[in-house]
Amino acid sequence: MRTINKNELRKILRLRFEKDLHTKLCDLPLPCCLKDAYKGANRIKKAIEKNQKVAIVGDYDVDGIISCVILSEFFDDIGFDYVVRIPNRFKDGYGLNAELIKELDVDLIITVDNGIAAIEAAKLCKEKGIDLIITDHHTPQDVLPEAFAIINPKQKDCDFPNIEICGAQVAWYLIAALKELCKLNYNMSKFLELLAIAIIADMMELRDLNRALVRRGFENINKSKRAAFQAIKQYYQKDKFALDNIGFLIAPLINSAGRMDDASISYEFLHTKDFNKACIYLGQIVNFNESRKDEEKQLFEESLTQVRNEESCVIVVGENWHEGVLGIVSSRLAKHYNKPAFVFSLNQNKLKGSARSVGKIDILSLISKANFLLSNYGGHKGAAGLSLNFENYESFKKLVQDECKQLSKESFCDSDEVLGVLEPSEIDFEMLEILEFFEPFGYKNPRPFFILENLNVKSKKILGRESKHLKLILTKENKTIEALFFNFDKEPQINENISLLGSISKNEFKGLITPQFIVKEIL
Repeated sequence: MRTINKNELRKILRLRFEKDLHTKLCDLPLPCCLKDAYKGANRIKKAIEKNQKVAIVGDYDVDGIISCVILSEFFDDIGFDYVVRIPNRFKDGYGLNAELIKELDVDLIITVDNGIAAIEAAKLCKEKGIDLIITDHHTPQDVLPEAFAIINPKQKDCDFPNIEICGAQVAWYLIAALKELCKLNYNMSKFLELLAIAIIADMMELRDLNRALVRRGFENINKSKRAAFQAIKQYYQKDKFALDNIGFLIAPLINSAGRMDDASISYEFLHTKDFNKACIYLGQIVNFNESRKDEEKQLFEESLTQVRNEESCVIVVGENWHEGVLGIVSSRLAKHYNKPAFVFSLNQNKLKGSARSVGKIDILSLISKANFLLSNYGGHKGAAGLSLNFENYESFKKLVQDECKQLSKESFCDSDEVLGVLEPSEIDFEMLEILEFFEPFGYKNPRPFFILENLNVKSKKILGRESKHLKLILTKENKTIEALFFNFDKEPQINENISLLGSISKNEFKGLITPQFIVKEIL
């Protein structure tokens, strides 16, 4: 592999965005690009004028919770009353359903981050004389629900640019249309901090308009007076958030309530303006997150016993496995084996599962090939949910494994991740600035990985409560670098010469900033 320097790195990373059209907030697509945005906004305007009863129905993940917060906060600001209902993963299942509709005594239901597959629920709304506005971003199936308005950029006759956006962005666009129709002087950028979290948490493409929104949104998070962010900063003793804190700290916290108990707690946490209440909610959420980690660890270890390396994808199942952590475990398995992963929980002959993709594989397209075996499925390219009867499990497993066998080796990897061999002398503050300029890294903008060759191990130290992490001090030609190997599976000896694959990150300790190498693998 060729050696790479800073100038070449700049060129490679710049090429990732050469086709981006919406690089600034002033370039963003307008609400008129979204089919039914103005139709839906007009109906909400009528509800406001006539003081009708309105319900917002969300989803229990980060994107769904944030979508609810955005819409409800807009209603708060204009003094309009509403109810919010986020289905409970364990009692209600996913999305809008008959039981929820019967419970809601309203004139209008607005779904956020769900609804595109709610065929039966839409029929019931019609029967009961409730107007239904669906805002969603998941891939529509052939038949759409009969709703008053459907706002989803993936509809065939929608003019929105071909960039995957999350549910919170769709809700934000609906508010932008409503603001325009109501001729309101309203600051839409107040929601950018929340959009940044939803975009990253829902694994959207980090290019084009998503990149512009996340970069500005992240700036806003650190300036934010939102009680929830102040509470997190105080609890974790942070002066400011780093960009990685969105994906590794804030999003998992918000997600944990819906995974382990009820997502309404995370909604209240983000929605409240009272700092003391935010601290109380955060205490509950932190406890849920600790339980989630324990459950995830146990389920992941049980999953490993079922995996066979020769199989083309990972498919595991367990009786009464905790449904709240299936998605995280499938994500960990996908990364661990670099294969698509499916994790199912078996309960009374019914299987409920989560799937995660790797590389360039479209997981939803893969699942759709087995749709005749499934009771239900939905999602997007990187992540999906599905359910089926146990009698169809073996047929599903065989079909998906056969399909994965036919995929090219290139499908399984992001070829632009490992960019080349890097000399340790290139790892400095200028390198940190270059990488920071091209953040955020994620889907469609993968974090750059490099190979370091023939480094001498000067010292090593095992870190962490469970002694799972390794800190190395390495030298080559009078250059010393610090490296961290999380969850290390191989330990070098002092004075051994080693080669590494990994990435570069910023280490901030007591106000001192230094570059460090994060080891992915000892080669």
